[in-house]
Amino acid sequence: MGIGDSFKRLIGAITLLFAAGAVVAGECRDDMVHLRGPGGEAAFRVEVADTEAARAQGLMHRESLAASAGMLFVYPQPQAVGFWMKNTLIPLDMIFMDASGTVRRIGHEAQPHDTRPVMGGDGIQTVLEINGGLARRIGISEGWEMRHPAVDQAAAAWPCAAE
Repeated sequence: MGIGDSFKRLIGAITLLFAAGAVVAGECRDDMVHLRGPGGEAAFRVEVADTEAARAQGLMHRESLAASAGMLFVYPQPQAVGFWMKNTLIPLDMIFMDASGTVRRIGHEAQPHDTRPVMGGDGIQTVLEINGGLARRIGISEGWEMRHPAVDQAAAAWPCAAE
């Protein structure tokens, strides 16, 4: 695969993200995560891991992840959270968010099979995993806000009812 193919994949991924971003002002759904910050907006179709078993499985053993897809890990209360990549086959960005849905830390490009934990810090309630390198390419950084029904809407930095 040459540089031209990589460039085409990147442009396709960005196009998908912006196309998905067109629904940001629409309804808040379990299968969509919306992010916004000073650099713009992004949206991802997600699988939600909100049970202990689903969080333990995560994205392990998967050979690919669509550019506009991700997995949202939801914890019952804010806590210290860390992930490892032992049985994960694809590089991932891990976006750690607090109870308001505000990005507190990003673990960029965690590498497949790495057993060193990627720590999000204390007070983390949700974590969005997306393809490695995508957070930097989009410009997602600390302070960005997530819109999703898993966030307590009374505490949400970007509540579902907001347009």
